Amino acid sequence: MDRITPRERVYNGMPAHELGSEGWHKPWSGGNGGNCLEAMKLADGRIAVRQSTDPDGPALIYTCDEMTAFIEGAKAGVADFLLS
Repeated sequence: MDRITPRERVYNGMPAHELGSEGWHKPWSGGNGGNCLEAMKLADGRIAVRQSTDPDGPALIYTCDEMTAFIEGAKAGVADFLLS
């Protein structure tokens, strides 16, 4: 992923468009009709996530450790109870 340097202060819930339109990737897309997450690696190492169908909506900002814990937990099935 590209490392993006935003023009302003980055905070959780900020409008995703303030991070720019370039550098967003869809690492989790699939056969879901285009409804997927987009992620962007920021210059400070944090990761921004937004809903692909709402690019002007809020961006959630995670540290690398937080994203690693989330992905490892998802792979291990820790949150599978949410799907039933």
